[in-house]
Amino acid sequence: MHATRVLACLAATVALFTSCGGGSSTSGGSPPPAASRYATTGASPVNVYIATGPGALSRAAAAAKPLVYVPNTLSNSVTVIDPVTHTVVRTFATGKLPQHVVPSYDMRRLWVTNDMDDSLTSIDPATGADGERVRVSDPYNLYFTPDGKLAIVIAEAQHRFDLRDAATMKLVRSVHVDCDGLDHVDFTADDKYAIATCEFSGELVKLDLAARKTVGYLRLQTPAMPQDIRLSPDGRAMYVADMMADGAHVIDPVAFTEVGFIKMGKGTHGIVVGRGGQPFYFSNRGWNTLNGGRRGPGSITVLDPISQKVLATWPIPGGGSPDMGGLSADGKELWVSGRYDSEVYAIDATNGTLIARIGVGVEPHGLCVWPQPGRFSLGHTGNMR
Repeated sequence: MHATRVLACLAATVALFTSCGGGSSTSGGSPPPAASRYATTGASPVNVYIATGPGALSRAAAAAKPLVYVPNTLSNSVTVIDPVTHTVVRTFATGKLPQHVVPSYDMRRLWVTNDMDDSLTSIDPATGADGERVRVSDPYNLYFTPDGKLAIVIAEAQHRFDLRDAATMKLVRSVHVDCDGLDHVDFTADDKYAIATCEFSGELVKLDLAARKTVGYLRLQTPAMPQDIRLSPDGRAMYVADMMADGAHVIDPVAFTEVGFIKMGKGTHGIVVGRGGQPFYFSNRGWNTLNGGRRGPGSITVLDPISQKVLATWPIPGGGSPDMGGLSADGKELWVSGRYDSEVYAIDATNGTLIARIGVGVEPHGLCVWPQPGRFSLGHTGNMR
């Protein structure tokens, strides 16, 4: 979410927190209220994540050095972590307000989105070294069209999708949106539409990729502050994390209607797709406000995205503020940034045990665990297909 722009403007500070963690308690959740079956046009794919199974690395991804990249939004830096030893190996400077670390469509480079610096910092995934900065306007987040031709820069403050050449980042077209807080995106199973969250106006916007124009808006149930969004493995639903409603809206992406809601933890924020599409991990940041405190009631909700059943809830031991995350290539470890605690959590993805909590910079946000399985990257912190 875009709280950091507000924080920066107000010159707010975030308290630092350091703590050692123990194990995790696990509790099975109750099944959510029944939702309607999802109408689709044409044949539905068996599994849009079929190419993202454990260790299914492309040639480009396999050439990468395994590392975890953590953008520290208020420190203007990226912390690099060795995922084997769970130790920090280096920290490098970025532009102002780095928000996400994003793998390119072809997986040959990573981009740091320097939101208030109007730039992207490149990273060579083979070495982990940072490189050139490329000028783009207002890059809060970054995605790529399913055909790989265009980058979609989420220019939140400008209320725009900026469509750019994916290779050169040259601007092709800007598409204005009539909603506030343009934030996160996912794509329909037929690759024809992008659906994005607008956190400050509590709605979604649908973008026709061929026509390069918006084709609809959907007001969510209130209170609503939508954050991350992910397509279900069968392509029949989209899940929208909502930090005000403490759960996930269920959306029919074809009819573009809300068909259900699944209650989760406090401040539901990020979504990580399990290897091959099962399960989905939702981070509950522990706060419904833009600037939370330390040691909040943060947790992880584990969801079966087909049955919509909550499988488990894993509290962060001692409290925390889990935000955006990613899985190790083998699917065994879940990595999540602790937004208000200046730390990162490494969690056993099978049982929720806290393996490590690692101190990083101030306000860690959209971390990227790299490499990731898949044929190509749709952007964000590793939305793979």
